[in-house]
Amino acid sequence: MKPRFSWTRFALFALTLLLASCGSLKDTVSLLPTAVQPYRVEIVQGNVVTREQLAVLRPGLSRNQVRDVLGSPLITSLFHAQRWDYAFAIRRQGAQPLQRHVSVYFEGDRMTRVEADELPSEAEFTARIDTQLKGKAKAPKLQASEEDLKRFPPKSSAQPEQAVMPPVNVQAYPPLESP
Repeated sequence: MKPRFSWTRFALFALTLLLASCGSLKDTVSLLPTAVQPYRVEIVQGNVVTREQLAVLRPGLSRNQVRDVLGSPLITSLFHAQRWDYAFAIRRQGAQPLQRHVSVYFEGDRMTRVEADELPSEAEFTARIDTQLKGKAKAPKLQASEEDLKRFPPKSSAQPEQAVMPPVNVQAYPPLESP
């Protein structure tokens, strides 16, 4: 006599295997989100302001001089025309979000005071955001030694402090309207 194939026995066997695997399947499924991480875009917003930049500022500087040191302000308001706000935020995968805020106050065209969060130095900021160098190498030194400075030729007294722009040849541009 030939044994008969029973679909009922097969279904019971498959159901038993399925129910037995549910416990281990639950653990495997819960590990899946941590095993596969989607790529998250690095978000950098605002102006980086460091301690060295803040040390250059002093009361009495004009708005243009402040702009030369810190860059264009991120936030200017018609309601607060005497205040410029510099904000910086960076969010990157694998690192804590970093946020800084600096406010520069003016009276007329002259700076009166600065309010700022605790700001990092340039070297600290570079070391903090450079996640690729962790454990491999240190961030480069951002200060020149005396030996490095001796390699450059000394400034001659004939040269002015600020570079003078060469005159623009107006004849080189085509006329805006035909005669």
